[in-house]
Amino acid sequence: MRAEIKKETNDGFGVLVIDNNNVEHKIGICHDGEIDGHECEYYPSKPEKRTREESEHGKQARRYAQYYVFLNRGYDTVTPKWKNPVHLQAVRSAIDSMDLEEFEDHFGDLYQQLKSHHDEHTERVLHPPSDSQDEDYHLYRKHVYLGLDPLETDLADDARELATEFGLDLDEHAPTETSLTGLTNDGLEAWTGFSTELFDRSDEEELAELAEGFYVDTTSELHMAYLDHDGIEQVTTAIEPDREPDARFEEPPVDPGTLEQFQHGSSFDLACQIRDCFVRMGVMPPEEYQILGLGHIAAALAYEEVDFYPDYHAPDEDGAYISDLDSKYFGDGSLLGSVKSLLN
Repeated sequence: MRAEIKKETNDGFGVLVIDNNNVEHKIGICHDGEIDGHECEYYPSKPEKRTREESEHGKQARRYAQYYVFLNRGYDTVTPKWKNPVHLQAVRSAIDSMDLEEFEDHFGDLYQQLKSHHDEHTERVLHPPSDSQDEDYHLYRKHVYLGLDPLETDLADDARELATEFGLDLDEHAPTETSLTGLTNDGLEAWTGFSTELFDRSDEEELAELAEGFYVDTTSELHMAYLDHDGIEQVTTAIEPDREPDARFEEPPVDPGTLEQFQHGSSFDLACQIRDCFVRMGVMPPEEYQILGLGHIAAALAYEEVDFYPDYHAPDEDGAYISDLDSKYFGDGSLLGSVKSLLN
């Protein structure tokens, strides 16, 4: 995959993408990530006339264009955010740094729900909806929302000075003790303005410093997706912040093991999601994420339906999750290219 920004307007960018078939795509990307144009002469313009593989090449080109603009212009063009590998890695780092008590505070309900399927003495958090077809088809969802504590970075003094311009005192009201979900509209506007300005003023090296200050600010209520008796997907409601999440957990009713094992498993889940983000934009994941296992559910379906994808989510080789992977997964013949990554 290759890309080049050919045009920049007040509304967004015109990006030329060369996909892994060496086919050109001219794609318009708005500042918010919306695709407002996609021209490609090689594949049929009407979706019903494209093969599943041709459609996937087009989707790869779009995802790659969004990520390319994000990397090179700094706009949050990857949508939704929980499919941006940079956001996912920030959440993964935050979870890895948690002690077990803090992890349970945020994810204990998800752990309890999964455990209840395998331990009759564990009480359910959510009970099956009356129209659920089968509990085996439940997917338990939990969204994760990041916060940023610049006081935990080398930019603490600059952050304090900038915060005062927005009427904020970071020492009196520390970011880690100020949940965004409990703020008034004026308070949220001040914190949002401060955070945006802090990022805008930071160069690449300083942004790397800021990454050390991410933490899990809050998580959504546990909810689920399920199939009803007509085979139609339904999603239960949940209370959550009025902003996009930075990560989504979507777990089938598998045995989570101990709480400590579940924490490690959650980190591995995010690593697989990061792999899926890169694979589905047609590029080679960084070496740390060249792993096999279940990540995004939609990606798992694509790996089964698209002929040129190996089964990244369900490997045949025993013990192949960490090393000694067959070259079909990540080798030169895997149809994956390479891309500059903020994760390196």
